[in-house]
Amino acid sequence: MPVIRPSEAVTHEIHGARFVSYATPRTGSRELCAWRGEIPAGTKAPAHTVNREEIFHVLGGELLMTLDGHTHHVTAGDTVIINAGSTLAVENATTEVAVSWVTTSIGLEAELADGTRITPPWAN
Repeated sequence: MPVIRPSEAVTHEIHGARFVSYATPRTGSRELCAWRGEIPAGTKAPAHTVNREEIFHVLGGELLMTLDGHTHHVTAGDTVIINAGSTLAVENATTEVAVSWVTTSIGLEAELADGTRITPPWAN
């Protein structure tokens, strides 16, 4: 179906954040995945290396995003391009929930520092 209603989106939670997936192969997408991320105040996601490019757009709030060792303060309206092979850590050091929109290609995997591989269900 080409139109995905909020009631049809699938919600996943990991590392204290919520991911609401809209575009996935399950909903008819053939190449791209897209989801809304909700990062609660005080959340710090572990650093992970991605195998696909991600486009991360901040819809609301603010985050500290460390990309390949460089920390950036990003706020509503900012877009971060995360190239395949980059290492990313996300932290919400504020008292407000931060909301993002992320797009990537199908097949995204993330590898944690300890070698653990994660295949996020909202991106596959």
